[in-house]
Amino acid sequence: MPLTHDYIVEKLKSKFGNDITDIEAPYGLTTCTVPSSRIIEVLTFLKNDPELNFMFLTDLTGIHYPDHPEGEKLGVIYHLHNLVENVRLRMKTFMPKEAPFIDSATALFAGANWMERETYDFFGIIFNNHPNLKRILNVDDLHYYPLRKEYALEDPTRDDKDDRFFGR
Repeated sequence: MPLTHDYIVEKLKSKFGNDITDIEAPYGLTTCTVPSSRIIEVLTFLKNDPELNFMFLTDLTGIHYPDHPEGEKLGVIYHLHNLVENVRLRMKTFMPKEAPFIDSATALFAGANWMERETYDFFGIIFNNHPNLKRILNVDDLHYYPLRKEYALEDPTRDDKDDRFFGR
């Protein structure tokens, strides 16, 4: 059976029911949201199911929605790839900024190690049971997470920049 958007969603819904939400396919990429408490269970199913076979974690990154209607949220986005059928899938999960904890996927995908460290380094998302969760690109004593949207993109008091050179 070919891996179509409808088939993938049907398999996920039959296994996880209403925990699979926000189903869409922007630019043909099946995208679903799952509660953070079930993300490892869902990723394990996607990898081990012989028909789905999403065996490769292409990317993992964080996101910050400071103006989310339910309160400020942090999220993790996983991009998976079925190499045999050349089908990609995006899974998203969210947690409150005050409790940025999620289980690590390193036991399932060894390649998640670096990506989770990078996501921790820039977004402050703490991956439970990660084998070596520490800063990887920023200095160790940095006391904030630079990719959260709570910091200005640039210093408005700077007078050494000529806006003509920046398309403004």
